[in-house]
Amino acid sequence: MSHEIIDITEMSMQETIESFKEYLLKIRTGRANASMLNSVMVDFYGTPTPLNQTSQVSSPEPQQLVIKPYDKGQVAAVVAGINKADLGLNPIAEADLVRINIPPLTEEIRKDLVKKMLKELETFKVRIRNARRDANEKIKKDSSSPEDVKKDLENQVQKHTDKFIEMLDKLSKDKENDLMKI
Repeated sequence: MSHEIIDITEMSMQETIESFKEYLLKIRTGRANASMLNSVMVDFYGTPTPLNQTSQVSSPEPQQLVIKPYDKGQVAAVVAGINKADLGLNPIAEADLVRINIPPLTEEIRKDLVKKMLKELETFKVRIRNARRDANEKIKKDSSSPEDVKKDLENQVQKHTDKFIEMLDKLSKDKENDLMKI
């Protein structure tokens, strides 16, 4: 029972790290990246479908994305999906593809993106701490374990908490450095 608590807590914390990584991929750094469009849903014949399932996304230049829908008649739906996603991008419809020029980030926009990221970082840290709290509550409720074992388990949970919060800090610091690089 007691090691299950540690394993479940560690899995929960790891899922939080993965969610944070996904969040960081959505933050644009001034360079074109196909993952910027991962959250875009396209109305594909009346069904909301992820863009990457309806189109090929490539980056022929560092500041440009090209989206080629598998069905050439869906160019307008792709443009509408990108606009609806509210990513601050301006898609340009051409005959059978959509082109997006990524504007360079100004210093002000970079600082704003970092500020938003740091705010979001705090919510992910809270999720890690909540996992710690839940684990500690389960440990305290476990009447079959002696007090010294409970203390040891709480210490293990705290070590995992520290490790995962440190990972979040490192990921955010790396992204901040990437954003502030001109």
